[in-house]
Amino acid sequence: MKKSVVTFALAAGLALAACDSGNNQGTATEDRTLPAPRDGVVTDRFAHMALSCIHRQYPNKISHVLNSDADVGAPRELTPAFYGCFDWHSSVHGHWLLVRLMKLDPDSPFADIAEDALAESFTPENIKAEVAYYTAEGRKSFERPYGIAWFLQLVAELEESTHPVHQQWRETLRPLEEAIVTKMTDWLPKLAYPVRLGTHNQSAFAFGLMLDYARTVGDGAFEALLAERTLDFFEGDTSCPIGYEPSGEDFLSPCLMEADLMRRVIGEADFAVWLGRFLPRIPRNGKAGWLEPAIVKDATDGKLVHLDGVNLSRAWALEGIASALPEGDPRRTAILAAAAVHKDAGVKAVNDEHYAGSHWLASFATYLETKRGIM
Repeated sequence: MKKSVVTFALAAGLALAACDSGNNQGTATEDRTLPAPRDGVVTDRFAHMALSCIHRQYPNKISHVLNSDADVGAPRELTPAFYGCFDWHSSVHGHWLLVRLMKLDPDSPFADIAEDALAESFTPENIKAEVAYYTAEGRKSFERPYGIAWFLQLVAELEESTHPVHQQWRETLRPLEEAIVTKMTDWLPKLAYPVRLGTHNQSAFAFGLMLDYARTVGDGAFEALLAERTLDFFEGDTSCPIGYEPSGEDFLSPCLMEADLMRRVIGEADFAVWLGRFLPRIPRNGKAGWLEPAIVKDATDGKLVHLDGVNLSRAWALEGIASALPEGDPRRTAILAAAAVHKDAGVKAVNDEHYAGSHWLASFATYLETKRGIM
């Protein structure tokens, strides 16, 4: 099989250029040989991209509170399990991507390499250090809620797997999982208002992933708290201004992510009625034109390339919304038509040409292609 060499940056100075440069890889490198993606298997391309970054340390953007000189350190020292892929949350969902594809496609030519790479990250020592970092003074809001939700999704993926190695990793991650659930359980009742942005702090997207986690692991108390907060925040919403979307740096739709969350907590008949109030202009003509895909004018810009992500996340939210409506609902055809054009635009944009997008878009594409939010 044709081989291609992927270079991983493992050591360099903290002052390296930011992600927008897309080319700086550090001064010391480790080469791993990855198989070429199989023809027609789009998820192989996504696995290739994740393996190209989960142990690539630089460029790196950290959100790091310093309490003293002792807190100064390289990313691989501060968070030794999740230091690659430019930032903590992208590293986490890059690891999730590999676990998901190992589980769904165990015969993939990437499976063994993915297992080796994940085993390098998922050690008791690394997770102990992650817990120490996460629970340290001044980090109450670290990666809350976006990165936290993706970590819990990673745990849910492992929980569902029957693979012995996955079960071992699931136990290895448990200390960080428990610290996160404890902190989220304390925070959720204090959140007076939802965050309706189209970026990392959005409440609806994170609540959806956390709900799926709680149901997968059987944490009824956490599930009940999330469902209660969801209804408190969103049950009475009407006429979401989807025509104002997307904002210039969105990677999540505020309106569609809210609807995709609400279909998780209310029954089919109630959801159909709620959706009519919330998005009253969804057409019944079966056409996709009511929601146009976003346009990216500079794929090297780490903020502007977010809009490739909004196309992918809109597509999976639309598919989720349609899945929760009755079969005969006249809106389903137009919803699925819009999902299809967004999926086409989004998946076409997922490539390794520019690190600004390649370090994270493959995870969004995998979530969509494998229907994670529905299955």
